[in-house]
Amino acid sequence: MSIRTTLFVALALIVIAIAFSAAVYDRLPVQVASHWNIKDQVNGYISRFWGAFLMPLISILMLGLFLLIPNIDPLKANIAKFREAFNAFITMIMAFLLYMHFLTLFWNLGYQNFRISQAMLPAMGLIFIFAGLMMMKAKRNFFIGIRTPWTLSSDRVWDETHRIGSWIFIAIGIITMLTIFFGEIGIYIMLVVLLIGVIIPVVYSYFLYQDEIKS
Repeated sequence: MSIRTTLFVALALIVIAIAFSAAVYDRLPVQVASHWNIKDQVNGYISRFWGAFLMPLISILMLGLFLLIPNIDPLKANIAKFREAFNAFITMIMAFLLYMHFLTLFWNLGYQNFRISQAMLPAMGLIFIFAGLMMMKAKRNFFIGIRTPWTLSSDRVWDETHRIGSWIFIAIGIITMLTIFFGEIGIYIMLVVLLIGVIIPVVYSYFLYQDEIKS
């Protein structure tokens, strides 16, 4: 996906979010529920204005950051080698933020016959899968991927760690999507799987580095 296409799609998604917020603004409560705990109980509120427009603002800031990163990384030539995959990931993140925005506003509009955590899980699963696909092509850099002292010190350690890490993240994504069938414990299963999935590449990169410096 080209930078131009990425920017067009991302901005279109943000415009949709702003337009929807404006359309339903008068129907939103004065205090908008903005945060739910792990048991799907509301434990945070913000004003109507920020409830309607905070997520689009966050999306704009994140888009700006994503577009800035490839230009400030000392290893930006490496990012250019997998830029299309990174652009696809940016688009997926923007779509995820729009989806979360819709979930939040629909809940505050009174459509509450769903669990926020379960509604999030399939989308989060897709994010992990896209992250895994991007990792397959990622080259050593300071901002994107599995960045440990050991992966950043060696192209070989980086490549091997991301080869394993990519499949781990794809597996995490698939498991996360399947957790919707486990009811209330689905979110706990996802968190445990994610924790294990993050630790394994970090530890693996350390042992790869140790093996490299001994050889």
